[in-house]
Amino acid sequence: MTNPYTLATQAADTLRSASGTDHYDLAIVLGSGWKEGASALGAPYHEIATTTLPGFHPTTVPGHEGRLLSVRVGDKHVLLVAGRVHLYEGHSAADVAHPVRTAIAAGATSIVLTNACGGIDPTKGPGTVVVIKDHINLTATSPLEGAAPPDGFGSRFVDLTDLYSRRLRANVLGAVPTLSEGVYVGFRGPHYETPAEITMATTMGGTLVGMSTVLEAIAARHLGAEVLGLSLVSNFAAGVTQEALSHSDVLAAGQEAAASLGQLLAQVVPVL
Repeated sequence: MTNPYTLATQAADTLRSASGTDHYDLAIVLGSGWKEGASALGAPYHEIATTTLPGFHPTTVPGHEGRLLSVRVGDKHVLLVAGRVHLYEGHSAADVAHPVRTAIAAGATSIVLTNACGGIDPTKGPGTVVVIKDHINLTATSPLEGAAPPDGFGSRFVDLTDLYSRRLRANVLGAVPTLSEGVYVGFRGPHYETPAEITMATTMGGTLVGMSTVLEAIAARHLGAEVLGLSLVSNFAAGVTQEALSHSDVLAAGQEAAASLGQLLAQVVPVL
């Protein structure tokens, strides 16, 4: 079985050859609702289906279409990952981390992880974007489980003290001072959390809940990339209000916020 680092290198080589891009500077993983906003960064000069690259799996979740788009923003080559996969689709942690590892193997030194999430803090309602300052991983797994990384890669015992880069967060908050920070709690899903689980997450210090991001962040930091996390609050978490939760509402919230998300990305990319 090909180790995940070799697989990511193979995928990166295929991507660079197809796109004619020797080196990407930045990658943005587009969560639910963020794809439409990313169009504000400009028309892609190359687009490819993820399933044509080694190690990628088809996406099964509405809002994640399985494409990699190459965009030029100023002097930066930006890779847009439109179609992450999740643990709850039956994938391994290595599968979930593969797009991020591929982007880094293609040269990206900064990774922006976006998502749609549930809000715990009643002052940060639907439509609010929150900068992730830290996370709590309740997925019960890690992309670093299993065999040790091959020679040439860092120790699997990676320090996560500065997982969500202080430097990048400071740059973004300086450019967009209306943003605030929060702690993202990652669950496995696909079911939404119970009110009791939200109470637990609140007690632990969480302000956001979701089913992605945490494993990608760990994998990116292990490979030396700086990580920025941006969460769109698409709904209040279970028990914060009496409203029922649905994925269609998550997608609708993203559609409604698309223009503002695009404006935000256009402000954020130049300062990374």
